[in-house]
Amino acid sequence: MKKKNTKGFSLLELLIVVAIILIIATIAIPSLLRSRQASNESSAVGDMRTINTSEVTYSSSNAQQFGTFANLMAAGLLDGRFANVAVAPGLHGEVYAEGVAGILDNGGTGLTVSGAPPLSYGFSQTPQAGAARFGYCSGTDAVVRYFAVSAGNAFPVGPPVKVQYDPVQ
Repeated sequence: MKKKNTKGFSLLELLIVVAIILIIATIAIPSLLRSRQASNESSAVGDMRTINTSEVTYSSSNAQQFGTFANLMAAGLLDGRFANVAVAPGLHGEVYAEGVAGILDNGGTGLTVSGAPPLSYGFSQTPQAGAARFGYCSGTDAVVRYFAVSAGNAFPVGPPVKVQYDPVQ
């Protein structure tokens, strides 16, 4: 009686390996997406702080008057990723808007920020869908605040309004 020489894996063994890989993928992929969102959010907060620092530096050199993104880029305080900010998404899918108004903290202090340079400034960052969970805004008080991003939710641009956003800790 000859013994049959079988080489390779059986169909059952291959199916078990594929099932294990799929189980690992279903666990790992959501975690990777959350970590990418967290990375985008921390990058956005860093950008907000960079803009605040740039505005303060610009105002100290220009008779206490604030500048637009174009002024800050011309002075070498911001790089080119803020050019066409309201049109083209940035490096991490965010869209920056300047001239925003109406930041009110949840402490109820009545703080409002007018967004028009040269006497004040205000700006916001809204991520593209799925890129992050929060958008950020700041103004002349240099406090970075956040708001939850949902369908159709963006920071108001235009005349001052009172909206409640919590500061980033």
